[in-house]
Amino acid sequence: MTRLLENIKMAAAEMEGGAAFALPEIISIEPGALSRVVPFVKAKEWKAPLLVADEHTLAAAGAELEQKFKDAGTGIGINLSLVLPNAQGDVIADEASVVQVLLAVQQNKADAIIVAGSGTLHDVARYAAYTAGIPFVSVPTAPSVDGFTSNGSPLIIRGNKITIPAAGPVAIFADTEILCLAPAPMIAAGFGDMLGKFTSLFDWKYGRLTANEPYSPVVAQITGRALQDCVDHAGEIGNHTEQGIRILTAALMESGLAILLFGQSHSASGAEHHLSHYWEMEYIRTGRRQLLHGAKVGVACAEISALYHELANSPELAGSTLGEQVREEIRRIPAADELRALLRTVHGPSTLEELGVDAGLLRRSLEEAHHIRMNRHTLLRARNEGTVGRTVLGQE
Repeated sequence: MTRLLENIKMAAAEMEGGAAFALPEIISIEPGALSRVVPFVKAKEWKAPLLVADEHTLAAAGAELEQKFKDAGTGIGINLSLVLPNAQGDVIADEASVVQVLLAVQQNKADAIIVAGSGTLHDVARYAAYTAGIPFVSVPTAPSVDGFTSNGSPLIIRGNKITIPAAGPVAIFADTEILCLAPAPMIAAGFGDMLGKFTSLFDWKYGRLTANEPYSPVVAQITGRALQDCVDHAGEIGNHTEQGIRILTAALMESGLAILLFGQSHSASGAEHHLSHYWEMEYIRTGRRQLLHGAKVGVACAEISALYHELANSPELAGSTLGEQVREEIRRIPAADELRALLRTVHGPSTLEELGVDAGLLRRSLEEAHHIRMNRHTLLRARNEGTVGRTVLGQE
């Protein structure tokens, strides 16, 4: 989508210090985009790219891509690194997965990485590419997260989730014919990841009001528009039409590119993501199968919305200009029931019970998840620290 990149470049020109230099050269979201990978690699004169996939994404796109390299007769020697699942059967972005790909890079003397997959494989591949000092190309197999364009990798290191600097993709080839065939839960997860922007955008503005956190109206506008596109086309996304999947994929890309422009993830990650990360670490710690990131974010967004609307009636927000500003911003967040109805429209889990998170874990996460990102001044953190109606300096 040339227009998507052009719009982002125009937005970067309006920003002081915008990271336009980190943008991909190409973002192709269209039927048949997979056919553009081999010509791109040939134009780059790469001789030994490494294809990173797992058994599912190999079937979805990786094997076809391998065959395209063979059929092209370019002499490009593409090798495969099939990332293995853990004992629970999940492929996760942890030390073992990263080392596996790095070893494959070394053994094959790879000069680039091509990743066919969704969020987890991208996190592994981008960090491996960054560490090896080689470029990587993104071939999404499901519109499930907004992290395809990211230059950071959320990795599980010794059971804790931390985000580490990594390489952004030099090109993204999102073939809508492949994406429309993605498992329905992964498509719903992508929508859930976008829905979470309702609370992340609020938390970002709250941090600006109460802690003078850095803020960009341009980035907030890009993210908000992408979010609204998904809400307006929820039915088409739920029906997996080509237009619906293209709109969802473009929105996820825009959200990710907005993060690149700003240099931090405030626009796309607030208290709802902190809950999701908390649940993820708990599931790893207790040896349970992982839940899809976007599915967790969507349900967490509804829970945070319910909490924030309750806090809007807090006496702590009464009688001050700041309190009234916060209340006004909370009113812009859809009610929890509205968010759950949207999640049902795309056939995703809409409640804790449907997701598989118990009430005890929710309670603990609402009390403790803000510790995951202590550089973020979310309303959840303020609620837990007893500073809902005040700035971080204690001013009314």
